[in-house]
Amino acid sequence: MSVPTKQETPTQSAVPDLLYSEIENEVRDGVRNVLDKRSSWPATLERIESDATVDSELWISLARDVGLAGLAIAEDAGGAGASWREVAVVLEELGRHSAAVPFVGHVVTSTALLTAAGASESLELAATGDVVFAVALPATTVPWQLPTTGITVVDGRLSGSVRSVSDAVSADVLLVLVGNDLHAVQASDAAVTPVVSLDMTRQLADIEFDSAPATLLASGASAALEHALVVSAALLASEQLGLAEEALRLTVDYLKERRQFGRVLGSYQAIKHRLADLWVEITNARAVARYAAACAAEGSDDLPVASSLAHSVCSRVAVKAAEECVQLHGGIGFTWEHPAHLLLKRAKSSSALFGGIDKHRERTGQLVDITIETGQR
Repeated sequence: MSVPTKQETPTQSAVPDLLYSEIENEVRDGVRNVLDKRSSWPATLERIESDATVDSELWISLARDVGLAGLAIAEDAGGAGASWREVAVVLEELGRHSAAVPFVGHVVTSTALLTAAGASESLELAATGDVVFAVALPATTVPWQLPTTGITVVDGRLSGSVRSVSDAVSADVLLVLVGNDLHAVQASDAAVTPVVSLDMTRQLADIEFDSAPATLLASGASAALEHALVVSAALLASEQLGLAEEALRLTVDYLKERRQFGRVLGSYQAIKHRLADLWVEITNARAVARYAAACAAEGSDDLPVASSLAHSVCSRVAVKAAEECVQLHGGIGFTWEHPAHLLLKRAKSSSALFGGIDKHRERTGQLVDITIETGQR
């Protein structure tokens, strides 16, 4: 499949078009075909029991063969020249399969960071798909409050540690912000230790730097990293949307077939109401996620609000959809052999990325001058 390129940058409007374009649907069809063939639920369940939690073969197919590694990278840097809207569509499909690939870390966070920092050489390398990038930050880092990692650089060598880094397990190059400077470190020069994670399809890792050789990519990169995390939170909502839609689909399909007391379970009105309520919430989440992706694509000033709103809304809906999937499947929903637990774990873990629901709800309130009481969902 060849990824369609964006012909021209859309003009910014007050209300972006939230409908899927022809190009976006073509991207979806291509990605879905690959995932249906290479990312079955049985294979995913088997993989999380092994040491190789990342699906390297699937990543190669998506990154190189389909060309998704450079999807959001400009054509003059070797990428496809697509927008964040197309990336969001890919994330929806990855969310449906809980795909164990470093897409968010490489295609979203690293690409947004390298683009904003003006690291053109690294962007060209990232576009090939031969080298996987990851940002060395705790997975729960909030975009508007970068943590002090304690990493130091002396004579071009980094020392220090970072805990619970997402997508670092399969990374070849680690992007590290020290002070206000962005450095690149070969993963082979650092100690990357996988740790047991809630979601083993997105395994976290601890990183230790011990006088690791580093290359300075850009100075004054703090703002670039903050922007990259805002974009990442906005785009993650599309993955959560895809997850919620898949959880609902699995549940409806099951309830159409499962019989109890001589009746199809889906015929009970109480169950119909739960599914209808969930469908409405997913529909609302779709609008929020699409708006956030559109704001990211257009460089809208509304992106910070749209990003935090999308994260808080879609995180909650994804968790609810996954919980309903487990509960309405009855006993089989609690078994290790059924994929429901994979959806629940991905939903719970993704809700904690980039700061978590409560922090983004509070941030949304601050940005629109509304006081939000945290601790309630």
